[in-house]
Amino acid sequence: MPAFQNLAQLEDLARRRMSKVGFEYYVGGAEDEVAVRSAREAFGKWVFRPRMLTGGGDPDMRLRILGAEAAFPVLVAPTAFHGLAHPDKELATARGTHDAGSIFTASTSSNASLEDIAASCAGPKWFQLYMQRDRKVSERLVTRAGAAGYKAIMLTVDVPVAGRRERDLRVGFHLPPGLDLGNLKVRIPKSGQRNKSGLVGFIANQQASELAWSDVDSLRGLTKLPIILKGILTAEDAELAVRHGASAIVVSNHGGRQLDHSIAPLDALPEVVAAVKGKVPVLVDGGIQRGTDVLKALALGANATMLGRPVLWGLALGGREGVRAVLEHLRHEVATSMRLLGAHRLADLGPQFLARA
Repeated sequence: MPAFQNLAQLEDLARRRMSKVGFEYYVGGAEDEVAVRSAREAFGKWVFRPRMLTGGGDPDMRLRILGAEAAFPVLVAPTAFHGLAHPDKELATARGTHDAGSIFTASTSSNASLEDIAASCAGPKWFQLYMQRDRKVSERLVTRAGAAGYKAIMLTVDVPVAGRRERDLRVGFHLPPGLDLGNLKVRIPKSGQRNKSGLVGFIANQQASELAWSDVDSLRGLTKLPIILKGILTAEDAELAVRHGASAIVVSNHGGRQLDHSIAPLDALPEVVAAVKGKVPVLVDGGIQRGTDVLKALALGANATMLGRPVLWGLALGGREGVRAVLEHLRHEVATSMRLLGAHRLADLGPQFLARA
């Protein structure tokens, strides 16, 4: 793992290490990538109001959420195809996440099977579900996740169709020979042609395009595990999520990879938090690169944050140790910023620490 001073440096380092197809898949967003940029820019809309002379030593950053524990409020978001970054695939990511004391979320579209991921380390893990056109396949995935010891099911709700990811089109996205889906008995078409992505057809043919709230009700009837809905961006949908039995919500715009010009997750966070009224935990992802980003999200009402691309850069650069290094670096930044802010516990954080820039 090369030396780095901040997470923003990792993207360029990973670019030099990865294949062009893999890097462009990870870094890319939809269309003009406005949603990718706005997610990052949203953090600049807020500045801190730090308090002085508050005493205390090292802050308590421990988090308990949905029955699982984490050492600090940064969890690993579900992302696909870790084999594009490292030969140990999601096994390395799960182990590095566990080493850092965080919670790993395994994707339906992982290259390693959910069972192999679960067996790779003892740390708490969640399973992200893309609802399949064949609902029986979805049922089997949920059953397998429960049997393997996953602690929650995270249903992604913002992919009725694939966003127009033009980087994927330009490089002709495909999985290289020998790299397949670990959880599904299907293969992504090998495009390899410019201006054509094998992923678009795969999503159209395999994943459910008519997802509705009734599917959340059906999922609730399949498992006793907590159900997390990922991809909520409005108060209206947050209220419906609680009404339909969601145990938690992830405020997310899918890394800017679906609907371009969608509201930045941090900008959507306050209305979602207000709508939920403390009934379920609210998490947020998108654009997080600094410990100060994490604290701004928590001060605006999030219970925890989720990290995507920087984890993948760490995986590409150092495998298991790279993932651990990324998370531990962010943990140190969170701790330092909490002390400078004058907050001793996560529960201390609130809007009183923020002002509009």
